[in-house]
Amino acid sequence: MSKKLILSIAAVCLSTAMGSAQALDGAALFKNPQKGGCTACHGKDAKSPIMPMYPKLAGQNSAYLLQQLKDIKSGKRNNGMTAAMKGIMHMVNDDEMKAISDYLATLKP
Repeated sequence: MSKKLILSIAAVCLSTAMGSAQALDGAALFKNPQKGGCTACHGKDAKSPIMPMYPKLAGQNSAYLLQQLKDIKSGKRNNGMTAAMKGIMHMVNDDEMKAISDYLATLKP
């Protein structure tokens, strides 16, 4: 192989690795309809839900939120409005749930 080809391959590999190491944007994920569209029920500010029974998420503890999302996704939590959430939880993976939880924890309640 030529040095130029090897350097090109190395650059692509490094670029890909660095891109995947970037932090996920929890705010963008929270607002993204393809990732569940959280704002549709919990409000754009995460504290103005469309129904009083939906939780206000802004300012909640990140670890608590993440555990709730994991429990809803797995079916471990199955009460209240979790049936509606269960139907969309396949749209987010663990890293995305963590990013969303971290974002929500930064908001003022």
